[in-house]
Amino acid sequence: MANISQKKFPLNSDDYKLYEEVGQGVSATVYRALCIPFNEVVSIKILDLEKYDNDLDVIRREVQTMSLLGHPNLLKAHCSFTSGKRLWIVMPYMAGGSCLHIMKSDHPDGFEQPVIATLLHGVLKALVHLHSNGFIHRDVKAGNILLDANGEVKLADFGVSASLFDTGERRHKRNTFVGTPCWMAPEVMQQLHGYDFKADIWSFGITALELAHGHAPFSNYPPMKVLLMTLQNAPPGLDYERDKKFSKSFKEIVAACLVKDPKKRPTAEKLLKHRFFKHARSADYVVRTILDGLPPLGDRFRILKEKEANLLGQNKAMIGDKEQLSQQEYMRGISAWNFDLDDLKKQAALLQDDDNIISTENVDWNEKKNGGSGKLAVQEEKQLVERFNNSESAKAAPSKESLDDPPASFPSQSFQAFDAEV
Repeated sequence: MANISQKKFPLNSDDYKLYEEVGQGVSATVYRALCIPFNEVVSIKILDLEKYDNDLDVIRREVQTMSLLGHPNLLKAHCSFTSGKRLWIVMPYMAGGSCLHIMKSDHPDGFEQPVIATLLHGVLKALVHLHSNGFIHRDVKAGNILLDANGEVKLADFGVSASLFDTGERRHKRNTFVGTPCWMAPEVMQQLHGYDFKADIWSFGITALELAHGHAPFSNYPPMKVLLMTLQNAPPGLDYERDKKFSKSFKEIVAACLVKDPKKRPTAEKLLKHRFFKHARSADYVVRTILDGLPPLGDRFRILKEKEANLLGQNKAMIGDKEQLSQQEYMRGISAWNFDLDDLKKQAALLQDDDNIISTENVDWNEKKNGGSGKLAVQEEKQLVERFNNSESAKAAPSKESLDDPPASFPSQSFQAFDAEV
């Protein structure tokens, strides 16, 4: 990493040759490219500055975060520069692509547990580093877990990340939230008391389910339904019947992350010590298990894009423009959702009497796993969380500060993260 950071990449678009498209977002496109002076393959994220309504703070924050936070499991920016009305961000090329696209291409039902443990282990190490430096990622999901050709895991996309620290006057919170709804923590949606790094822990738990099943809970619903389900339903989790192939330790870690009260969620540092990560394997194992035999990233992206276009065309007559856009964004795994919270709550309220949509279409996992006994399911979930906490406290040496407390570098007062509008 030190050599990469010391190498000075050119700051002129003429020094790069763009190849095929390998990723796409709301206002950005990612290309495989060649850095001509170094004869090195890189990826270049090109953002259309006109789509940011002249608010460049968010863009600067992403680039600064990517440049300064050096860690083996964080995707680092080589450099950035403007070319006309576009911003170019030059990054290492991640030939494996995102875990989201890998699942869509070759693992529609999710990965096996050793692969999941390996991927989550890398993500968690990245989160420990981010949190200890005062950052919340705010968009942890499979689409932002990237793999290079050697199977190394990198957490990417800091477009909605926020610093927990500030040197000047704190900005007032707005009635918007950022991130992607399916992975978003309840406290981020509610915007009542602010939120801190524990919001990433909820997203981490949702991502664990996404990697296990091939999709995130509620991913087939538009944003307003996701909001209602997340706030009113019991937290999602692993089904005791369908998910028998997964270990108790995996169920423990998911249950511990998906607790609605953020104070009761463990820190990333504590999660890293959990016995589940004994299942983690080497980067070579990731290559052999999920990367070998895959078509090149550009080909995979093109095929997925064509499938998406065909599916959207088939559904166009059945759904309205607004919901069509919602479904399209979910399918592409796009970040940077930005909703007016009051308007969204009004829309969600209209669904409450809609023939019990939530209770009939998305049966609570606690009910399913125990044949309809909701109380028993809740009790078992509590036992999983308690088992997690007890096992970790028994194994860990006594510490001067609780691992459930913020890291020592955090100020003692509660934090309200900056809201970034992307």
